[in-house]
Amino acid sequence: MPYLSSSKNRPNGARRLLEQLAVTFACVALTAYFAYHIRYGRHGLEARAQLTERSALVDFEIKGLESVRTKLRHDVALLSPEIPNADIVEETARDMLGYVRSDDKIIVAQ
Repeated sequence: MPYLSSSKNRPNGARRLLEQLAVTFACVALTAYFAYHIRYGRHGLEARAQLTERSALVDFEIKGLESVRTKLRHDVALLSPEIPNADIVEETARDMLGYVRSDDKIIVAQ
């Protein structure tokens, strides 16, 4: 009788093996899916590296713009209507309007 009972369990054993293989395959597939998205997904490591690089470039640009802004604020303060700085007014007139003083020597480059 033990022979008959083991033959009845063989299809069950094969079925159990297939179920275990299916569960194992599903776990491996899910692990591969999540590993792929951790690396290459929209919020993955590659995207994070790109955002970090872009952040460094934007920080550099912001620092440059802040220095320009500081210079412009200083120039605007010197041009205030209460007490304008004569040197700044003269420099602005020379740069923007092309004015020169009578004692300036002009050299024309050809």
